[in-house]
Amino acid sequence: MGVRAPPVGSGTDGAGVGDGLRALRLRGGDGAPERTARGYRRFRCRDCGKQFNERSAGVLNRARYPSDVIALVVLWRLRYRLTLRDLAEMLLQRDMVFSHEAVRDWEAKLAPVLAGELRRRRRGKGGARGRHWHVDETYPEVRGRWAYLYRAVDRNGDLVDTLLSEHRDMAAARAFFRSAKAAAGLVPDRVTTDGHGSYPRAIRTTLGRRVAHRTSAYKNNGLEQDHRGIKGRIRCMRGFKSFASAERFCRSHDELRDFLRPRTRHNQHVPARRRRLLHLRRATAALAILEAA
Repeated sequence: MGVRAPPVGSGTDGAGVGDGLRALRLRGGDGAPERTARGYRRFRCRDCGKQFNERSAGVLNRARYPSDVIALVVLWRLRYRLTLRDLAEMLLQRDMVFSHEAVRDWEAKLAPVLAGELRRRRRGKGGARGRHWHVDETYPEVRGRWAYLYRAVDRNGDLVDTLLSEHRDMAAARAFFRSAKAAAGLVPDRVTTDGHGSYPRAIRTTLGRRVAHRTSAYKNNGLEQDHRGIKGRIRCMRGFKSFASAERFCRSHDELRDFLRPRTRHNQHVPARRRRLLHLRRATAALAILEAA
């Protein structure tokens, strides 16, 4: 059948599915919703009669463990300086027995879903200050060689985009600016870079001739400090074994880090109580995205 389990609808017995299919929520003899052994609600397709549950056709459909546990593991994997084995050991204290390879598999499946949704949500929300971009590169290790992680933030310090490349050249710069324009949903008024030779032409051909290009020895200091986030996170990983895993992790980490960022501008003071509230609210939203994948 290939449908996702429907959300709770306006009726008591049925809910609409995105492609127009109607599903009937199954109920037991006592009137309570029928659930699987792991507690997921069960439904029956009104058209073909096939039964399915909340995780059917999802990324986690055949996973052994509850969706909320897997979502938490992936969130911790992206957010904190924990290795695959660290996470497996931590959940062992809760009688959850799985290998570090299971963590790797969950990350590979769920991290792109989270990154894509967070990227979609922030599109076009930069405002006036979002039209001034700061662009620089940092250097993660992939297969024993240095790669180039292009990163851009706006004047508020909010993420514009991230792109990993095996080369630092004109093609990579153009690909990055195309990706950044698509992610931001706008064309900047000004771009500040370190003056690498590929940037002027890439900016003209990708963003347009009206975009001002500024080179400065110190205007990108804030972005260079911001590189500490991804560099500190991957240090304990001792590099990546494949380009695909490096690209996936770097983008997902930056998207989540930006989403959980409590400040709305540089050097803003956010009281501890407010920081905790924002983190809890946003982490809960991120977990909901992962659980629904």
